[in-house]
Amino acid sequence: MSERAAPFYCPYCGDEDLRPSEQGHGAWECGACNRAFQLKFLGLLSRGLQRTDGGGEQI
Repeated sequence: MSERAAPFYCPYCGDEDLRPSEQGHGAWECGACNRAFQLKFLGLLSRGLQRTDGGGEQI
């Protein structure tokens, strides 16, 4: 298992002033908007990612 991944920006305000929270694994605090959030990896999709060209056709 690798080290935990850090978010690059706050999902609420978009600022980069983030620090790990003491609330537990995956918890982060934003210094700009004063919000706390938690990131969690759910798993891999069995079907994978399917991209389309916008017209419904697969690329």
